[in-house]
Amino acid sequence: MSGWGLLAINRYSRVSLRLSTAPWITLSVHMDQDDADESLMLRYQTGDAAAFDQLYARHRGGLFRFILRQCKHRSHAEELFQDVWTNVIQARERYRVEAKFRTYLYTLAHNRLIDYYRIANRPDAVLFEDGDLLPEPIASRIDEPHVQVEAKEQGGHILRLLDALPAPQREAFLLHEEGGLSVEEIAAATGISFEAAKSRLRYAVSKLREGLKELV
Repeated sequence: MSGWGLLAINRYSRVSLRLSTAPWITLSVHMDQDDADESLMLRYQTGDAAAFDQLYARHRGGLFRFILRQCKHRSHAEELFQDVWTNVIQARERYRVEAKFRTYLYTLAHNRLIDYYRIANRPDAVLFEDGDLLPEPIASRIDEPHVQVEAKEQGGHILRLLDALPAPQREAFLLHEEGGLSVEEIAAATGISFEAAKSRLRYAVSKLREGLKELV
């Protein structure tokens, strides 16, 4: 298994724990105003390259996993990932704070994936329109062999469940889990209504939970 695969399995074994205990997956980050994504992008707009480096370091892991879990081919995902950041760079002078930066970033990623599906003539495009980060410890006994085996089984199982989801539901879940987007932000990034975004996320979580019952 590739290095990314092992990282993903470790990461998604933690996701399975949250799915089993919380009605929604919630990610929140507290930071100083000067370090907010939007402030960093505005600083980059004026020529502060270090601000872009901070943005890239903050979002590269989640964005890459989001893209890779959608297109399934690492080489294609790497190309799409670079395309999204290239679009950010090229559009920096036109950037306006009209939404959270992460919504802006994942909107670019969503649109780039749509283009990819169309070029590849994949049905996902129609549906959508209708490891370089270290894993966190899964438990305090992570070094125990039987804990590692169980974690890999859980992580691998949830990855298979993700792959089995309809493309729109999988995207909604990944936007929430990897991008930290709220339902409102998912709706804005994908160009759908709030209710449609809420429904996609709800069905995704429900199906994942149902699938995880097999591990109990």
